[in-house]
Amino acid sequence: MRIALVALVAALVGLSSSALAKDQIYGKGISAADTMRVSTLLANPDAYVGKLVRVQGIAVDVCQHRGCWVNVSSDVEGQVVRVKVKDGEIVFPPEILGNTIIAEGIWTANKLDLESTKMVCERDAQAEGKEFDPNSVTECMTLYQITGVGALVHPTEGEKKATES
Repeated sequence: MRIALVALVAALVGLSSSALAKDQIYGKGISAADTMRVSTLLANPDAYVGKLVRVQGIAVDVCQHRGCWVNVSSDVEGQVVRVKVKDGEIVFPPEILGNTIIAEGIWTANKLDLESTKMVCERDAQAEGKEFDPNSVTECMTLYQITGVGALVHPTEGEKKATES
């Protein structure tokens, strides 16, 4: 009887742990028919402006202040796309880092003026430990991002195993 009780408790703990490793839905979830490669989106970004897009990758960075954005890795090394959501409507927790994310929203182009472009370039140079010459920036920049409406985060195998043990 005692062994059966221990086995039952172990089984229930295993079930509740595996429930923690299920996909997490944020916002409206995902509904777009097709998932696009991040590299395809970035290869011709102007073609998708104003359209609903859905991408999949690894969550490689998350807003540490409000969880209002997540960077999704590309299928091409070094490329990422930002998914920005309205503050407070969707909150991406830091725990999703390293997990697979499928995100969708409207592809948006934010055209910067020259002064704003210089500020972005200066910030990027500082982050990389490089010197910055504002006179080297002569053209305005366009920043592209997904204005997110929903996402699905799928725990990695490592996280599943951790919650199952």
